[in-house]
Amino acid sequence: MIFILEFVSYRLHTKSVHFLALALFVCLIYYNITQKFSFIAFICILLFSSLFSTFFEYLTTEIKQSLCYYVYLTLKNFMPINKIEGVNFYINNAKITIDIACMGLSMFKTGLLSGALVLTLEEKKHRKYFTIIQILLFCCVLIVLNIISNYFRIITLVLFNCTEENVLHHTIGILCFVFYQIIPMLFLIRFFKPKKEEIKITRSLYPVLFTLVGTLIVFATSFEIKKEQHYDLLENLNPEYENQKGIWVNKEVFKIVMPDKLIYIKTSNHNPLVCWTGAGYKIIESKEVKKGNEKIWQAKIEKDQILYYSYWWYECNSKKYTSLIEVLLIKLFDNKPVRLINETSKA
Repeated sequence: MIFILEFVSYRLHTKSVHFLALALFVCLIYYNITQKFSFIAFICILLFSSLFSTFFEYLTTEIKQSLCYYVYLTLKNFMPINKIEGVNFYINNAKITIDIACMGLSMFKTGLLSGALVLTLEEKKHRKYFTIIQILLFCCVLIVLNIISNYFRIITLVLFNCTEENVLHHTIGILCFVFYQIIPMLFLIRFFKPKKEEIKITRSLYPVLFTLVGTLIVFATSFEIKKEQHYDLLENLNPEYENQKGIWVNKEVFKIVMPDKLIYIKTSNHNPLVCWTGAGYKIIESKEVKKGNEKIWQAKIEKDQILYYSYWWYECNSKKYTSLIEVLLIKLFDNKPVRLINETSKA
């Protein structure tokens, strides 16, 4: 796994993947020295890595919109909900917006960390170890509980018309987390009993050799990542963008201000939803739409009660893509330049 991660890091210059490989390499060295290994700790390293955080950020908006839609289906028969747009509920001509923390990364990580702690305490209590299947199954249970917790949190926020950052808002979040995640988790752990007397892992025949090879690969990847990259963001750019009017924000972002819209041309590792959220905008809705014969992303964003439409896509060889994984695979194996184009204008 370390070799695969380092190959990806070397080709794509992704620091998050490199740091994950480095963490796993340290675990490998620790195991070779102590002959001790914990699947729980291993999974925690994966889940709490920056790579997982980046991956989850791409899913948060879609998950939150889906939860809001199912809340709408649940409540529309009991409340006068006029309509729903993304994360906006319109009730009696009043708008209620669900915050980004619902199905957010912090609550998700807290739930998984609580589960890891419970599993560890159970292993200490019984002086036995959980199998990898048991651990993965328990993680799946925690993910389901987390979704249920956020589902009821959104329902409660809508019922109380509480979307402001205040004591009631945070209290609802904590109570839903406790009642729909922690308490069910403590109940369900009784059905997960550690079975293994000890964790048996086949020892490597050449631990020193693998350690030396791993060290060389880690250092080689580190030096490659530190090299200055040439992104070629403006190469073969569509003339309609008038790049002579643009400015470089930094080496990864080129900005063009036009009378009717704002255009950003970025490297593929940027996520427009994260960028707009960081700039103080609320993401109302995000979905795929068709522009001509090609699919692109469309988002409704709002700031200071002004609505904007933001469109973006990945571009490689003048072809548009909406899948980050697809363009990364193109870049990984073909080493072709990929850019992200983001156009934003007032609604």
